[in-house]
Amino acid sequence: MGSIEMDKERLTAEMAFKDSSSVVIKIRQKLPDFLQSVKLKYVKLGYGYSINAATVLKFGVVLPLLVATVVQITGLKFDDVSELWTSRALLVDTATAVTGSAVLLFLLGVYWAKKPSPVYLVDFACYKPEDERKMSVESFLKMTEDNGKFEEETVQFQRRISTRSGLGDETYLPRGITSRPPNLCMKEARAEAEAVMFGALDSLFSKTGVKPAEIGILIVNCSLFNPTPSLSAMIVNHYKLRTDISSYNLGGMGCSAGLISVDLAKHLLKANPNTYAVVVSTENITLNWYFGNDRSMLLCNCIFRMGGAAVLLSNKSRDRSRSKYELVHTVRTHKGADDNSYNCVYQREDDKGTIGVSLARELMAVAGDALKTNITTLGPLVLPFSEQFMFFVTLVRRKLMKAKVKPYIPDFKKAFEHFCIHAGGRAVLDALQKNLQLSEWHMEPSRMTLHRFGNTSSSSLWYELAYTEAKGRVSRGDRVWQIAFGSGFKCNSAVWRALRPIPLGESGDNPWADSIDRYPVNFPVDAPKP
Repeated sequence: MGSIEMDKERLTAEMAFKDSSSVVIKIRQKLPDFLQSVKLKYVKLGYGYSINAATVLKFGVVLPLLVATVVQITGLKFDDVSELWTSRALLVDTATAVTGSAVLLFLLGVYWAKKPSPVYLVDFACYKPEDERKMSVESFLKMTEDNGKFEEETVQFQRRISTRSGLGDETYLPRGITSRPPNLCMKEARAEAEAVMFGALDSLFSKTGVKPAEIGILIVNCSLFNPTPSLSAMIVNHYKLRTDISSYNLGGMGCSAGLISVDLAKHLLKANPNTYAVVVSTENITLNWYFGNDRSMLLCNCIFRMGGAAVLLSNKSRDRSRSKYELVHTVRTHKGADDNSYNCVYQREDDKGTIGVSLARELMAVAGDALKTNITTLGPLVLPFSEQFMFFVTLVRRKLMKAKVKPYIPDFKKAFEHFCIHAGGRAVLDALQKNLQLSEWHMEPSRMTLHRFGNTSSSSLWYELAYTEAKGRVSRGDRVWQIAFGSGFKCNSAVWRALRPIPLGESGDNPWADSIDRYPVNFPVDAPKP
């Protein structure tokens, strides 16, 4: 096979694991340049998100009423403004002052009551398996060869994919897969789920000091393993959570499900004051390992690895001082109304009857369209005015005036200090880096997470944020952009603002604690870079 075809395989393999366990090989080679073409309706949608009820109340009702009240109770006229500014004195009687103060307090109270309550990220924890679960690339390939179920051509295919995947030699696989012979059963799948979820939650409760009985909302997302009782019920049973807990179990939503869970928690916290919410994001590999020779269903074996994360969110005002981040925005984009988007990630059987998840050749175009929509919607919420103005003027000239001008690509580095892009594969990271004009420093958390932990699905964003913290890069006021993709087809974003600096070595439970000094990894010029 020629080098061009091998590059196609590498690109396809890496795109496949954004939220699936298999892929169709023949897809487009490049992610579309989604910033070259945008639609005005998504810009309008972005501005719509920023104009919430509290904003309208503040600028449309409270401020005008406040001005009118001050003018009324003081008898101030427009002709007196210049005199007032010059004399800097305003005399009012006691009754007027008391009345004015009461009205002002009332209006401020109304605004405060309508103002959305902030959502704080108190802390988070990523699961780090024991060392015996580590699997180097060569060990994985040897396990593949020794298994005896793969044809020689299929083994070589997996070797090519693995050497170009961007994964290192310290990723993790569950016991059911590494056993000789493999033991792919419900018992082992449950054992994997319990190890990951309970391990992350034990660390979270230890770090925060919050007791399980204090949790009011529980959201668990796992795409490909949904047993009965559910994963959320496993957690309720293990930690003996209270009987009135609001629990949710999200399945089949791919690698973007973690941000969907955060968005769900945000809305639930707004409806339930003085509450803690826990989000658990994971993926289960044991029952989704493929022992066949259909190349389109072998790619998960090369990319997906064991991992999970738990996040503690709070709407309690007293938690602000100890919380790490405040949730600023969530933007969700769902392209499921389009048939190509809906069908491009589809679970089915291969010609031998083995179930897998295939990705259609339209995947790259679908992903680019979802990215374009999500970023266009997010832009008005986060970009500084100068970037919005240039972007909007250029867009209007191109769309309404039909002017042949070069599209203006907003500089998202002016909106965010840190980027956590789902570590689904090397090629998609390369494409996003190019489209968003990001530096290697900005891409480092995603690339190093792919190298150290592999594609851990929806939890990869938290390993990336943990990397940023382990490097001591987070300062008070820093803004973090998390972006991920999922079946359906979906693209979701979350924006966080750091409430305090995260010092080096703050938590010994950071999954990077014992390896951060070895990163970033330097690769030879002639070797593939993750």
